[in-house]
Amino acid sequence: MSLEMVPLGRTGTSVSELAFGTWRFGRQTDDGSVEVGAAQAHELLDAYADAGGNFIDTADMYGDGASESYIGEWLASRDREDFVVASKIFWPTRDDANGRGLNRKHLRRQIDSILDRLGTDYVDLLYIHRWDDDTPVEEFMRTLDQFVRDGKVNYLGTSTLEPNAWKVVKANELADKRGYEPFRVAQPRYNAVNREIEGNYLEMCADYDIGVVPWSPLAGGFLTGKYARDETPPPTSRAANDQRFADSYLTAENFDALDVVEAVADEVGASPGQVSLAWLLHHPQVTAPIVGARTVDQLQENVVAADIDLTAGQFERLSAAKRHLSV
Repeated sequence: MSLEMVPLGRTGTSVSELAFGTWRFGRQTDDGSVEVGAAQAHELLDAYADAGGNFIDTADMYGDGASESYIGEWLASRDREDFVVASKIFWPTRDDANGRGLNRKHLRRQIDSILDRLGTDYVDLLYIHRWDDDTPVEEFMRTLDQFVRDGKVNYLGTSTLEPNAWKVVKANELADKRGYEPFRVAQPRYNAVNREIEGNYLEMCADYDIGVVPWSPLAGGFLTGKYARDETPPPTSRAANDQRFADSYLTAENFDALDVVEAVADEVGASPGQVSLAWLLHHPQVTAPIVGARTVDQLQENVVAADIDLTAGQFERLSAAKRHLSV
């Protein structure tokens, strides 16, 4: 199979219907090893490209910059124009007082570092990784706009600002008033059990023609069905080693939603994880969920989700399995 191309919001650029997330690239584990090293990263990128994927997601702090370096090494033997590469800026990369956030000094240093590691003249999409309450909106929107004017960035996006839709509106209204480049893509957490963007946030994205590129489409592994109700999590699982994760996900309400996912999975002959991805792929406001993987087999299993056809009834059952309750 080959992944289909979809519009990246209203940018005019097309991306594959599944994006590939590289946060594991170069990541140091608790035992000091690297979760995904360079050779393995290149194998994963090869498999993703072979499946028709062109939308690669990274960040300046993934693997302390190693993720971008691995991607840059891989791109060196490819045609750069075949791929849409997204990165992010916000988190600390230096110990000095200005080595984090969205202040102009940090943004300018980081965009040059990102381009150097990627070995490219531009990134297609640059996200602010978080909102910076310490930097005036005028300052960072003007700086980001200059990146676009200089040809270092094609489009701008926001990551993990849910459910604060008003912050994106504030920035885009200022951009419209000043003639700056606006945020055209949003990267929120969204999946069958994390539904906090439903309501105001998704309505804001629709109103401003903002593309939605969800992260954590499998809810940190919960939606793969690896956890069972009222059973102790496997000892090597995230839930067994992260109490905050366990408290957030191993709830009766989430297991009720998972029951619906598993029932639909049985009906279509797929895994719960594939059905969870298929639900997002069928969502009219979702551009491209971001999938991650440690192995080529995991990546290929995720890609199969693009071939799953859900009926309107199945889609609605999954949508209704857990709805966001807003006041």
